[in-house]
Amino acid sequence: MNLDKLLTKGQILWLTHIGALLPLAWLLYQDYSSGLSVNPIQDWTLRTGKPALVLLVLSLACTPLNILVGWRNIIPARKWLGLYAFGYAAVHFYIFIGEDYGFQWIYIWQDVGTKLYIIVGFSALLILLPLALTSSKGWMRRLGKWWKKLHQWVYVAGVLAVFHYVWVVKADYREPVAWGVLLGIFLIVRIPVVRKRIARWRSKRRGPPTPRARRSPA
Repeated sequence: MNLDKLLTKGQILWLTHIGALLPLAWLLYQDYSSGLSVNPIQDWTLRTGKPALVLLVLSLACTPLNILVGWRNIIPARKWLGLYAFGYAAVHFYIFIGEDYGFQWIYIWQDVGTKLYIIVGFSALLILLPLALTSSKGWMRRLGKWWKKLHQWVYVAGVLAVFHYVWVVKADYREPVAWGVLLGIFLIVRIPVVRKRIARWRSKRRGPPTPRARRSPA
């Protein structure tokens, strides 16, 4: 099945924007209508952190999907998924230091030594910050070959985000581990040796190209 025939690049981008903004819109609505729990700060923290992880993993899935099934139209969504992931992560961080700790840096610093997930989560956010700032085509031209090397750090941010989620839940690790396994598969697919093997496998499945019919001389 040719997935590029199902959805155009424009349609995929529209679905990306709508899907990425829906969790925030629903959270804002529930907050406005008093539909959150008795601990709204915790609701905001959890319901901005999880979309950040999901969108980040989805952004890292775009290239593997192209490698595995030849879905080229999904590639432009990679940038926006990453930007939305950074946006949710930034809100998640603000809720944590602003609403939860009230910008009391003394208490935040005291907890940093005992709660490793704070260091890991903040490190992931710091990695995503320059990637978000340099995501435009203009920065791609300015940085040249360094742009790709810089943006390869998104893999590190993804791994850190998974560990952050694992250490936050503290009890039921099944969901964060599942996201970690999925992220691991996407990273394995991107390894050059694996990528070449997949390309050869896809080429064999397609078979030899159909020769064009020759035109009869006039």
